Amino acid sequence: MPKTLADLPTRETLGDTLGMEVVEASPERVVMTMPVEPRHHQPLGYLHGGASVALAETVVSVGAYLAAPDGHTAFGQEINANHLRSMRSGRLTATGAPIHVGRTSQVWGVEICDDDGRLVCVSRCTVAVVPLRAEGTGA
Repeated sequence: MPKTLADLPTRETLGDTLGMEVVEASPERVVMTMPVEPRHHQPLGYLHGGASVALAETVVSVGAYLAAPDGHTAFGQEINANHLRSMRSGRLTATGAPIHVGRTSQVWGVEICDDDGRLVCVSRCTVAVVPLRAEGTGA
């Protein structure tokens, strides 16, 4: 039986803190949004690049988990991001899709756009696919 978002444990996360919302989630595509407000800014009042990277990695984490075989999950190994446009306010929409889904690793690409559909950031993330352990015993 395929995994769903309901299979993920419910707890407060960085995504909650930053206001991320899942719009669509499957092993083939994940779409999430995040507001751009002062809490997402760097000192000069523009969107902090780290907030974009957090959004991208959250998209990948959800998708990679859903794409991992039963009894497995995924943990980020590497992420890169190119910041293409600055912004001060509005809403970001991040769309991620797998580039490679293997037995022990996955690579995902993410495009983050502003309210007008203009690219703000592109990112690529590699994750390791690992067996789940019992709660409280690590990965």
